Amino acid sequence: MTEKMENDIIVNRVAGSGLVSLDLEEYYHPGERVVYDIKDNLFQGLLLREKDFREFLKTHDWSVYTGKNVVVVCSEDAIVPTWAYMLLAAKLEPYANVIAFGSEQALEERLFDIALRAIDMEEYRDKKVVVKGCSKRAVPTWAYMQLTQLLKPVAQSIMFGEPCSTVPVYKRPRG
Repeated sequence: MTEKMENDIIVNRVAGSGLVSLDLEEYYHPGERVVYDIKDNLFQGLLLREKDFREFLKTHDWSVYTGKNVVVVCSEDAIVPTWAYMLLAAKLEPYANVIAFGSEQALEERLFDIALRAIDMEEYRDKKVVVKGCSKRAVPTWAYMQLTQLLKPVAQSIMFGEPCSTVPVYKRPRG
């Protein structure tokens, strides 16, 4: 947003506004995403047999998940005990960057949660923060909600959009 002055000097009002821009896209984890579907371990596609599953866990090459972001799912309507997911997590943990359960969306939310919690919110203390709205990568709506919760205790105000066109989200009460 610019404004012409009387002597034809162009002034950038956004630059002088004290707004701080925060782009969630910068916190997107670039690592490979992998889906581990436990259906491949089911007996006749119905249930998990402990003895067979434990043998698989011993012999499988878990190093193929090194540095990857893994979401564990079961795409079949089957009986899978909770301990089976715990065993998978124990095997994946030394190799995978992040492990999530349920859906690829859950994995993205977990990755953003880790990234958001690593931000030093003190950098935004008493600032007018604009959370950038347009991005090339999909940012889960949940991440915007989580960021709002993290910023609210420190920021003077939170806006959504671009510095030249924002939607007010929160403004600290005076007093």
